[in-house]
Amino acid sequence: MNYISDILYWISTGLLVPVIVLLIFFFCRALLVIGGFFGQYLAIRRTGNLISKELDGLNKTNVSSLSERLPKKNPSLVVSYMKRLLTADSAALRQRLLSDFEIEADKDLSTSKTLCKMGPMLGLMGTLIPMGPALVGLSTGDIASMAYNMQVAFATTVVGLFSAAIGFITQQVKQRWYLQDMTNLEFVAALLDEKQNEK
Repeated sequence: MNYISDILYWISTGLLVPVIVLLIFFFCRALLVIGGFFGQYLAIRRTGNLISKELDGLNKTNVSSLSERLPKKNPSLVVSYMKRLLTADSAALRQRLLSDFEIEADKDLSTSKTLCKMGPMLGLMGTLIPMGPALVGLSTGDIASMAYNMQVAFATTVVGLFSAAIGFITQQVKQRWYLQDMTNLEFVAALLDEKQNEK
């Protein structure tokens, strides 16, 4: 039984370095997500009002000219898909473009989802692994070793929770953005379908 316990102890302590490396990676990734999120927010501020104004007065008679009124040089996902939607000549192609937009949106959300789920997991692992050596240090009277291991345990918890918080916040906000964009694209696709059915 002691042999099995020793194996488990070696495995868990051997996982400490990979867990810390992954936490540092996720922390850096969370900082990059914040930067990308800020850039996306600025792009949405620029194009969101323009698109909503154009869609308010849109109907099946003037939907074909919408692409001329959209921003010409705009890297946002919804503008590029709206332009592609307006040039699609069949309902099946428009449906495929809507599905492609959903896939692209989900791909953009995947990093935030990963941070949201993996941050607490790795933080908890980074907390529990050093607790074993800390308790051993406490039992042998090695206070310095115990203090070091407790410091590692608390630091990994904080970094994991920080990464998860960034992932959670960006995921929630981006989901609302993409839901609004999807609603706008479906509205344009429905108008194009109506116009095509009249012919």
